[in-house]
Order: sequence, then C-alpha cells, then structure tokens
Amino acid sequence: MARFSSQLKGIVIWIATIGATQSLADPSVLCDHAAQKASEAMGVPISVLKAISLTETGRKRGGEMRPWPWTVNMEGKGVWFDDPDSAKAYVYKHYKTGARSFDVGCFQLNYRWHGQNFSSIDEMFQPEPNALYAAQFLSDLYKEMGNWSAAAGAYHSRTKKYATRYRKRFDVFRAAFIHQDGTTPAPVPAAPPSAPTSAPAPVQVATRINKFPLLKTGQGARGLGSLVPITTTPSAGLFIRPQAGG
Repeated sequence: MARFSSQLKGIVIWIATIGATQSLADPSVLCDHAAQKASEAMGVPISVLKAISLTETGRKRGGEMRPWPWTVNMEGKGVWFDDPDSAKAYVYKHYKTGARSFDVGCFQLNYRWHGQNFSSIDEMFQPEPNALYAAQFLSDLYKEMGNWSAAAGAYHSRTKKYATRYRKRFDVFRAAFIHQDGTTPAPVPAAPPSAPTSAPAPVQVATRINKFPLLKTGQGARGLGSLVPITTTPSAGLFIRPQAGG
C-alpha cells in the first residue's frame, strides 16, 4: 500500500511538472487558463474572454494565433516579450521616466485608467488577476450594452469608429471559440438609463488602497467605459519583437 501511495504521489508530481513545463514552453496557455478561471468565476463566456485576449495580444505560434501574457503597449507602441522579467523591466524603465499610459498582460489593461485597482504593476501583469479584472469589466459592459460584441467594442473604446473596427476582429476570433461556451448564464443586462450620466474623474494611482475593488464590491468605474480614455486614439494593435540589447 505504501508503495502504491508512493507511486501515486510520483504520478501527481509528474503531471504537475508536465503542466509547469508546458507553461514555460508555451506561455500562451497561461492566458487560456486564466481566461477559463475568470469565465467560471464571473459568468463571462469563455469564447468572449479568449477572443478578447487574442484581439489584444494575439501572435502567430506554430501556425496559429495565440494570446501572449508578456505583451506591453507603451503609449501606442506594442511589444511582445519572451519572459515576464523582460516585460516588467521594460515597463519599469518607462515608468521611471514618467510613462503612465501603457497596457499590460493577457487582456491589456491600461495602467493609467485601471492601475488603481491593483496593488502593483507586478500584480497587474499576472494572468489570473488580469483576467478576473477584465471579466468583471466586460460583465459590467455587457449589462450596459446588452450583447457581447458591443461590450467588446466598448472594452476597447467608446469612440464608435474604433469600437466598430475592434468588434470585427473580435467577432472573427469569438466564432472560433463559440463551441467552447458552457451553460453558465450570462449577466443580466441592465435597463437603459433614463438620462445620460457624466463619467467620474479617474481615481489617482496614489489613492490605491483596496485590491480589486471591482471584484470585491461589484462596483466599478463604469463611467470610464473602455480601457482607454475616449479622447485617446487606440493603438492599431501592431506589435513588434524587442530587439536584442534594446
């Protein structure tokens, strides 16, 4: 019996090692796993989260488009990094020179507008917190918009022409994952407001106290309505590989 238990323990360790090795060999699975957990936690269809992640960070690997957790869009310039340390070093370097408008992680959360909801840039990079926050934000947008395509457009921008362009790409990606959706009920759309409300001013990063206020209270900065301010032209989604020694 003791020998069997020892063998079973060895199998468990072997399986865990395989999973860890796969993550190291293909970091894109980190985004997929985070999307799955966020989908289960927030009730957002997995097809929506996977499509958002691909639209935001997709890159070709092995002949197919895959998401990438170590993606940074620094004030309009997108870069894929091979590892988290390189991505963070790049962000910290620019942060020290005053940069605040940058997107990070599987779901490209913007630091200027959403950084106050994380304890650190490091946490914001982590696939699971990044995915949970994105799922909560998308859930709020779905309640407002009434459908996931419109919610995805608003996730990117409240400016119609940018949202429309983004939705076209999102819809193509989502169609490839729609069969993966389960039976988890979607959030109930909210009734249309009787009158438009003004957006609150963004919370200053210096006031960060509570981790994940959106996830803890269910109340978010809904007035912001997108990952970038309405007056900012969203990036075109063109990413480059970092140059050696750069």
